[in-house]
Amino acid sequence: MGLIFENGNFSAFVEGFLRTIELSALSALFALLLGFVLAAFRVSPVPVLRWFGTAWVTVFRNTPLLLLFFAVTFMLPPLDVHLDSFTAAVIALSAYTGSFVCEVLRAGINTVPLGQAEAARSLGMGFGQTLSLVVLPQAARSVISPMGSVFIALPRNSAIAGAFNVPELFSFQKVLSEEAYDIFAIFFWIALAYLAISFSINAVFSTLERRVAVAR
Repeated sequence: MGLIFENGNFSAFVEGFLRTIELSALSALFALLLGFVLAAFRVSPVPVLRWFGTAWVTVFRNTPLLLLFFAVTFMLPPLDVHLDSFTAAVIALSAYTGSFVCEVLRAGINTVPLGQAEAARSLGMGFGQTLSLVVLPQAARSVISPMGSVFIALPRNSAIAGAFNVPELFSFQKVLSEEAYDIFAIFFWIALAYLAISFSINAVFSTLERRVAVAR
């Protein structure tokens, strides 16, 4: 079990750990923004926007994440779009996770009574104001738990980035495996790191859920 502290392995492990956190945090931020826009499109009164939102979610939710990594990495350069591996990973993870965020937000929006939106419109509010000032604040209570599940899965999904030259946590095992370290010890430390990230995210969302919980 001491392999992590041998021959400079600890610094490489910490670097991979921090890189995974950075990759996950940036992807979560962009996925949240994208999911909000897509959810607004999906409940929009404009048919074209509803069609676009539905098409995006249908395509990206049903496309393997690995295939999205391949698309961003190998299909964009022929179009004269050149991205570093980290940026490509953020784009793939954001596009994929954003579709799940969208569906969580849309489900939350559907829990808000229709009368709330009608009352907002009767006061002269437009669609954007009604959604952002009336509907989403009420929907937030019901989406925190499922949103937490989406973001807990994100760091694990980011492990695919290691196969595309991103020096994140899971790619650390490849380095150690090539140095003939015990494979079970390697995966023990990696699993421990992912658990630490997952428990931290879960703690954040559990705290949010308690603070916005509706008294029963």
